[in-house]
Amino acid sequence: MTSGEKEKKRSRLAELLDRCSAPADPALTLPGPDGAVRCVSCANRCLIRPGKRGICRVRFNDEGVLRVPWGYVAGLQIDPIEKKPFYHAVPGGKALSFGMLGCNLHCAFCQNWFSSQTLRDEASSALPTECDAATMVREAVRHNVDAVISTYNEPLITADWAHAVFSEAKKQGLLCGFVSNGFATPEVLAYLRPVTDLFKVDLKCFDDKTYRTLGCRLAAVLESIQQLVDLGYWVEVVTLLIPGFNDDEAELRALARFLAGVSPHLPWHVTAFHPQYKMNNQCSTTPEDLRRAWQIGRDAGLHHVYAGNLPGRVGTLEDTTCPGCGNVVVERTGFTVRRNRIHNGACPDCGTVVAGYWTRQETAVRSLEMLRS
Repeated sequence: MTSGEKEKKRSRLAELLDRCSAPADPALTLPGPDGAVRCVSCANRCLIRPGKRGICRVRFNDEGVLRVPWGYVAGLQIDPIEKKPFYHAVPGGKALSFGMLGCNLHCAFCQNWFSSQTLRDEASSALPTECDAATMVREAVRHNVDAVISTYNEPLITADWAHAVFSEAKKQGLLCGFVSNGFATPEVLAYLRPVTDLFKVDLKCFDDKTYRTLGCRLAAVLESIQQLVDLGYWVEVVTLLIPGFNDDEAELRALARFLAGVSPHLPWHVTAFHPQYKMNNQCSTTPEDLRRAWQIGRDAGLHHVYAGNLPGRVGTLEDTTCPGCGNVVVERTGFTVRRNRIHNGACPDCGTVVAGYWTRQETAVRSLEMLRS
């Protein structure tokens, strides 16, 4: 494909996505000079002038009005909630996962690049399918899911649509959550909180110089993690462990100490990298790599550290244990929950409360207070 053909393809897709848009929620916009609009859906805080796009390329200024993705999905399926991964939310439950297109970062190791890198990478082949929020939620109820999760692309840049979907889902008593890079603003986190329960943050490394190569700032992600806990979200953190990229022992120890300082009850998932996208020549993560990172997390004082993406190859490191007596309370292999012994949010052996949303009906007040303590 020639450079001209690539540009035509991007232009056609941009026109299609622009038709699947609506004015941004006023809570996520600030006025700028000469018709410009400041977008606050992510920490880039783009000042977007008329006829221009934000860094994400899917939020754009149309004659002084910020327009945002709306009324479509690029991915929609039912997953085990452990796949997100949420290990402390309705174990063994089902989640309706939906995603749109675009991202505010450009990670060479992205697992969902075919949808997240739309308008950046001509190899991306994902396309929008029009839908409405009420229909999506009716399907969720019909399939008896426990949660509705915005994922696949970066949901912060499509927060307006997620808010609309979650507003319908909350009417049906469903949990709602984000799978995000956490490059957020206080404004968007406050906007989402009334309709959002769960928030998974990808903490990709603990080095600001490395983070900036991805189009992000470490400090903004760390601030978001603390703000999410303070606002009462249930938060789980994932680090994709990439050999030679973010697996330095001193860096991992600093990362784990930060999380433990936010809350020792904060679950940290260290997951295995498999060569893909622009890192096809990178080494895969081994079970030994995951065990080492797991031990670093436990040494830092985190109660709940999990090794992921190598199901059945890391022994008991996929299980949830009681922070009081150490007994296994949720037993897993990969995305499959083999046994869930938690009773009324607590260990059945010693009565210690285990932080999490263990049922849809549970308010999780005790658990959220534990995160904030």
